Amino acid sequence: MHDIRALRENPAAFDAALSRRGGAGVSDAVLKLDEARRGAIHAAETAQAEQNAASKLVGKAKASGDEAEFERLRALVGDKKAEVAAMQARAKELDEELTTLLMGIPNLPYDDTPEGTDESDNVEIRRWGEPRTLDFAPREHYEIPAVLPGMDFETAAKLSGARFVVLSGAVARVHRALAQFMLDTHVEDNGLTETWTPVLVRDEMMLGTGQLPKFGEDSYRTTNGWWLVPTAEVTLTNIVNGLTVEQSSLPRRYVAHTQCFRSEAGSAGRDTAGMLRQHQFEKVEMVSITHPDNSREELDRMTGCAEGILERLGLPYRTVVLCTGDMGFGARRTHDIEVWLPGQNMYREISSVSVCGDFQARRMNARFKPTAGGKPDFLHTLNGSGLAVGRCLIAVLENGQQADGSVELPQALHPWLRGRTCITAQGALV
Repeated sequence: MHDIRALRENPAAFDAALSRRGGAGVSDAVLKLDEARRGAIHAAETAQAEQNAASKLVGKAKASGDEAEFERLRALVGDKKAEVAAMQARAKELDEELTTLLMGIPNLPYDDTPEGTDESDNVEIRRWGEPRTLDFAPREHYEIPAVLPGMDFETAAKLSGARFVVLSGAVARVHRALAQFMLDTHVEDNGLTETWTPVLVRDEMMLGTGQLPKFGEDSYRTTNGWWLVPTAEVTLTNIVNGLTVEQSSLPRRYVAHTQCFRSEAGSAGRDTAGMLRQHQFEKVEMVSITHPDNSREELDRMTGCAEGILERLGLPYRTVVLCTGDMGFGARRTHDIEVWLPGQNMYREISSVSVCGDFQARRMNARFKPTAGGKPDFLHTLNGSGLAVGRCLIAVLENGQQADGSVELPQALHPWLRGRTCITAQGALV
């Protein structure tokens, strides 16, 4: 959410920044509503003061024995009480309207976030690794002979419908090993705190990270009002919801491996084959809670953590900065990491790392107490995949495929597979 005071001070700059995301100017509408809200609050406070003054006079009139004045003042107090209640209700109504309006406005991009309208305007900043030169036609992950026994979309469709998968045997084992490898690397080498969180959350938590109110259709809600998390960003970030923490406790760096759930409402017809885009999937998610002065540096650190997983696995990738038109609702700057998939002959997103500034912290009322003293200030939040486990499985399978239909597995993964090094063309882990 945005700081209304900053918008009041420089509405033209706010509209100019928002226009870089393709949004229309909203400052006039916001300020008009803000003025009405403040006017209603002032009127309610004035009426309350008048009611209080009249209440004091009621006692004096009663004590003096002036019954006529007592009755007049008592009636006045009753009228003022009703007037105050109506004014306070109106002020609350306008405050809620303003909050709803502000919550529907996306975050403002940093000045160095590239401007553009869609993914074609994203800016590549680096590449790592060279894609293998294959002497056979590469297959997509779900076509590789080694994978066929352990990746069952037909049974999943019977159980749950489209965009689900049942993994078994060697493929399921590699999928689990990847998640454990990622977690251990982030905890032991990158200094993140391993965290286990619920996957069912309240409305307030989805509001805090920006999934609500605008994007409810992208997630699943239970009949008793809980939401299934789209990623652990929701739970990890909301750990500080409503808190004022000590500056000395920053940065807070969390990592969690969870099931994730997305309706994929806007992706009809996209990536329908294979397990690239699923309703239920797993991610190892990173979240950092930082001092405002350190959040940009933290973005680069988190990006490096995600890139490091791919480098250890020997998977070629490229990193791009998303343009303003392709960036998520709550982000000020986003780095997407795209892994090479030989079956598609292209790079595909496997991680998205974003810095949100104080956008989420304002929605959550999450602050820190400065060590040097002074008023508490809003925290900065960041989130990123470290990595999407299913997509990493796809990349491992496609990049490790051999001409005979087997799959060679990355050396870095061998300890988590008890020394097994490949999946045979018949689907055995050996």
